[in-house]
Amino acid sequence: MKNMLRGFSALLTPGALLTTLLLAFTAQASETKAIKSSGDFGPPQGPAIHAVLTSPPFVPPPVRRNYPAKVIVELEVVEKEMAISEGVKYMFWTFGGTVPGSFIRVRQGDTVEFHLKNHPSSKMPHNIDLHGVTGPGGGASSSFTAPGHESQFTFKALNEGIYVYHCATAPVGMHVANGMYGLILVEPPQGLPAVDREYYVMQGDFYTTGKYREKGYQPFDMEKAIDEKPTYVLFNGAEGAMTGDKALTAKTNEKIRLFVGNGGPNLVSSFHVIGAIFDKVRFEGGSNVQTNVQTTLIPAGGAAVVEYQTKVPGSYVLVDHSIFRAFNKGALAIMKVDGPARKDIYSGKELDSVYLGDRAQANLAAVSTATKAAESGTLTVQDQINAGGQLFTGTCSVCHQANGAGLPGVFPPLAQSDYLNSDPQRSISVLLRGLTGKVTVNGKEFDSVMPAMNQLNDDEVANILTYVLNSWGNKGGRVQASEVKAERAKAVPVKAAAH
Repeated sequence: MKNMLRGFSALLTPGALLTTLLLAFTAQASETKAIKSSGDFGPPQGPAIHAVLTSPPFVPPPVRRNYPAKVIVELEVVEKEMAISEGVKYMFWTFGGTVPGSFIRVRQGDTVEFHLKNHPSSKMPHNIDLHGVTGPGGGASSSFTAPGHESQFTFKALNEGIYVYHCATAPVGMHVANGMYGLILVEPPQGLPAVDREYYVMQGDFYTTGKYREKGYQPFDMEKAIDEKPTYVLFNGAEGAMTGDKALTAKTNEKIRLFVGNGGPNLVSSFHVIGAIFDKVRFEGGSNVQTNVQTTLIPAGGAAVVEYQTKVPGSYVLVDHSIFRAFNKGALAIMKVDGPARKDIYSGKELDSVYLGDRAQANLAAVSTATKAAESGTLTVQDQINAGGQLFTGTCSVCHQANGAGLPGVFPPLAQSDYLNSDPQRSISVLLRGLTGKVTVNGKEFDSVMPAMNQLNDDEVANILTYVLNSWGNKGGRVQASEVKAERAKAVPVKAAAH
């Protein structure tokens, strides 16, 4: 570098030469810093430590050590059937019994003794590839574990950062798609700056034989996975995993840190918190920091650390801003922030169903009750009305209003609607296929567009229509899921393209 500067010094003015020197020394300092971010801090000191592992959305406490240690991590693979959505079951393959797997937290320079167990009830062998490991396969080549067995290997955490781990047993994509991923945080020697709350959020895409929210047990669909056409895109392994009474919580004037991962196996995440601006983002899990960020990209098999301060109370919605994934595949979570209003910063009503959708309710207890009753053959009209009311709030009330009055000249009323009451069966087709053009309701003409709501499953359509038929002075009645299924199966003539 000195020879290079001598060669240019004769051509530069004193000011330009000073600028060049400053840039050169800055680059050298950055290079030195980068080198120090990866390093061996010597042999472990003191007694061995058993790592504290936590289930999502929670994070283990900060390390708070000023020396490297031997850290023992014990993680068990469990294959278990769990809910992927309301009334929908899926066989997940998990690290630690949850999707994502247990959060692991160590310090840069620690020597990690890793024990991977595979529960005797498992049907498949599994292993683990930790992106924070320097070595062949990230540990995968040393951890192939049959059901009922345990594997052990050791690695030194040389690089600080937030790293994905996942199963790497063939077929790798299938193991990852079934939920086998998680995060390991390697803290820098000095630790991370203190914050008030830390949470663990991880996105994944899932592929089921049935359509979105189709009830019952849904097997994995390899063809959909290969075609990269997920049925669900989810945070923390289930639709609604962080909504309602399971929403993340915070108070105003707190610093929040989210460790956000993307297990994939296929999709890139456009992570965004509606109503918040990230003060800092450690993008791609690296050491560099970007500030004042609205949305950050997280690649499949990657992670980021986002930080922001809560100022205004309310419900903040976490989404993948590839927005159909949020509202039609499940990539949505909520952080509920409590505290005094700040009218000097934001004057407006609490975030409502425009963004929260059917997650605007505290929970979907009525929907769950109706689902269980349908499975047991005891579903009543009142069960359908209760469930339909919760679903209507997030699906229909924006246009038709909570009282069914609609918007004059724009959206027709559902309250005391002659169009609805004269032919309830017609309404099934309208929900499934939409309605475009002029329609007369209660003697008034409306010319608008009702989009097809075919993303709703048969139960949801039946329950919403049953609720509407029994509300706001309508004549009552009931729509069965079997009627919706039959209507959905009808062949509908395709209209010729307009000229």
